Amino acid sequence: MANNQIMNTFAKCAGPIGRREFMSLGLTGFTTLGLPGLLRLRAATAPASQSKNTSVIMVWLPGGCSHIDTYDPKPESTSEYRGPFKTIPTAIPGLQISELLPMQAKIADKFLVLRSMHQRAGGHPAGSMQLLSGDPDERDKPKPKLPDWMSVAHYLRSHSEKRINPLPNYVGVNPPLEYNGPAYLGDAYSPFAVNNDPNRPDFEVPNIGLSNRSETARLSDRVFLRQSLDRLERRFDKEGELGALDEFESQAATLLTNSRTRDAFDLTKEDDRTRDRYGRNRWGQQLLLARRLAEAGVEIVTSQLNGQLCGRVGNWDDHAVNHHVFDGLRFRAQAYDQAVSALIEDIYQRGLDKRILVVVTGEFGRTPKINFDRSTGAGNASAATGTLQPGRDHWPRAFSNIWAGGGLRTGGFIGATDKRGEDVVERGCGPGDFLSTIYHHLGIDASKVVIDDFNGRPTAIVSEGRPIPELTA
Repeated sequence: MANNQIMNTFAKCAGPIGRREFMSLGLTGFTTLGLPGLLRLRAATAPASQSKNTSVIMVWLPGGCSHIDTYDPKPESTSEYRGPFKTIPTAIPGLQISELLPMQAKIADKFLVLRSMHQRAGGHPAGSMQLLSGDPDERDKPKPKLPDWMSVAHYLRSHSEKRINPLPNYVGVNPPLEYNGPAYLGDAYSPFAVNNDPNRPDFEVPNIGLSNRSETARLSDRVFLRQSLDRLERRFDKEGELGALDEFESQAATLLTNSRTRDAFDLTKEDDRTRDRYGRNRWGQQLLLARRLAEAGVEIVTSQLNGQLCGRVGNWDDHAVNHHVFDGLRFRAQAYDQAVSALIEDIYQRGLDKRILVVVTGEFGRTPKINFDRSTGAGNASAATGTLQPGRDHWPRAFSNIWAGGGLRTGGFIGATDKRGEDVVERGCGPGDFLSTIYHHLGIDASKVVIDDFNGRPTAIVSEGRPIPELTA
């Protein structure tokens, strides 16, 4: 639901305090908790998750990372496939990865490489929807038919025991929303989105933690007054809408006034060495903020690594017309390697590795065979317009992702692709397996949960697949 729609909804509600005035205190961007969602929470009968105080941080690589040049190198393959990068040993004997990732190589005992992911959709929209929502459709669509796992987990966790944490259930730190979202669950189950650059010295999250005491007191007085007066109206409130509105205002006010919310988003609370370890750039500080939020009790955190640090077109979509694929990988490798290795190392050092699961993935891999085309524009990692340069295209038949924390027995790899990296030959894992594994960590049995869609039809959150045994604690 767009912000203006939220405001219109509140403007139509009767009550002694104007909803527009209340929203003007800083709630216009707060879409995680909306009246439709709270009314749905009151009436819904979907099975609740088995809350285990667990969290997931998903790091998203939009456009698809080349598995050949990172986690599944093929040094014995011919030059038209293997690329220019050498392989290096890791902390795990027998596991080698690309020389682009030396920091991750040193902590390879703290993660698992899943080398046998595959799906069937070759476009960015359909590929993202297949992996993150389980939609089997191979055609690209303008908007998702099924809710992504993040929205589903938020919905189910909202049905479990009442939370006392003032922070939102689901936060996106530069979230991957281009092709994904809550679909028929409604916008109440979208993330609380943080879209500003956390590395900026003036970084601030809107709608979090009023710092002015008089404004905080003014807001508290208004909420108390409205709740008091609404008790007089409740005898006429057969549908319970006022109670739901009270709950919305209470949670929204808590987000604004509780000191824990402001602290969780405040990166200045971290010492300089920690901030340096993650990298003083957007990606590093995004993942540091993700760790802070998960540590503070946010259950679903997503963060996509895109923008200027990716190269000219701002993503991992390394077609030859976009990027010189190998220059692009070199350009982004240091920031990526540093940020991801810091996140993984940090959750272990802080004793969070049982509770927090970290998943790093894109929607697919890149073609094992290198192709050439002419650049469409000069810029970081791309030659001048018209220059012939190498690229790799979309490849859903085989790709890699990495998993850390979650109480897993880490170190090593799962599955295998053939000698060229074209197809999975061992322990193939599809989107349903990927989703079931994440749900399992969150205490959700995906084989038993259905949610009504737009037409009231019970719809399974995973239509096929099961948790990957090596990735379940």
